[in-house]
Amino acid sequence: MTHDDDGADSVTDRPAPDARRQRGAVVVAAALLVGAGLYTLKDFLPALVWALVFGIALWPLRDRLRTRFPGRVGRWVPLGLVTAVLLIFVIPVAVVSVPLAEDAHAGAEWIKHARQSGVPPPAALASLPGGSALSQTWQRTLGQPGGVSQIASRAAHGSLAGLARTAAQQVAHRLVLVGFMLLTLFFLLRDGDDVVGELRTVSRRIWGDAGEVIGEQVVRSIRGTVDGLVFVGLGEGVVLGIAYAIAGVPHPTLFGLITALLAMIPFGAAVAILLSAAILLLAGNATGAAAIVVFGFVLTFVADHFIRPALIGGATRLPFLWVLLGILGGVEAWGLVGLFVGPAIMAALMLVWQEAAGRKSGPLEPSLRK
Repeated sequence: MTHDDDGADSVTDRPAPDARRQRGAVVVAAALLVGAGLYTLKDFLPALVWALVFGIALWPLRDRLRTRFPGRVGRWVPLGLVTAVLLIFVIPVAVVSVPLAEDAHAGAEWIKHARQSGVPPPAALASLPGGSALSQTWQRTLGQPGGVSQIASRAAHGSLAGLARTAAQQVAHRLVLVGFMLLTLFFLLRDGDDVVGELRTVSRRIWGDAGEVIGEQVVRSIRGTVDGLVFVGLGEGVVLGIAYAIAGVPHPTLFGLITALLAMIPFGAAVAILLSAAILLLAGNATGAAAIVVFGFVLTFVADHFIRPALIGGATRLPFLWVLLGILGGVEAWGLVGLFVGPAIMAALMLVWQEAAGRKSGPLEPSLRK
């Protein structure tokens, strides 16, 4: 090693770089890159989150199938699971959307006809007390062409025109998102082991043991929420679909499917139950309508107050109130995917709070470890 005239080491005396400043610059650069990536993918984030939710829910089944069918057969497991998601979830939603779209078109035509020709008074109006006067008033207002208020007419016309302009674009956009979600789910199920290993490494480097503990709590929460919402909702739809068929509700299979989808939201099945009861009541089947209401609400009461809290609360270790707030608040903040994101966030927050408050030991509070 060479020395200068003063005997000082020319290498060791050279000013060392500021490691702290460099690390800060790296963190800032990484944060900017993450922000730029999220902004780039902002329109596809819902599809990514849905793929993540399905991947977490299907992971145990994927492992069992790979163990049961090793070798070449096991390589087809991810494709089989993605196909199952397509058949069980995506296609039923599309099947429900088609008649709803047809009904919306029929409703638009009815509104157009009502604006041009008026709405005749219903026959049942004359049987009410003072029905003759009510029928005459109806005929003078709504029964005449243009009798519908101008404000309501403009609002209906504007909304229908806007719907007509954007319907094709929205359908195309949703199809792209669904395709992207299924493609992401396939690669997640196929290469998920590598992804999980990298996530654990990054989590330990940034947050230590706490990151992995919170991540496991989020995973348990999502799986419990899927069990409590999806499978219980599907069960309600099957049972109520049979009840619809017995009571004489038209298209009981379609109504059962709609009920199953709505039942995934707490208390959402009540909408389908009341709608089917109203249809029976208008058809003159008051007994069937009453039976559907009583049976439906008893079934949903048991499912929402006993079965779901046991499934979701047991997995997330959350009281039912916080499960419900997580679900409803998640839907309000994140849309439909918030059904699963909301309880997961609440479960992570509850874990952080319990350890910070000293109620349990964990990586967030090492001094409390036993």
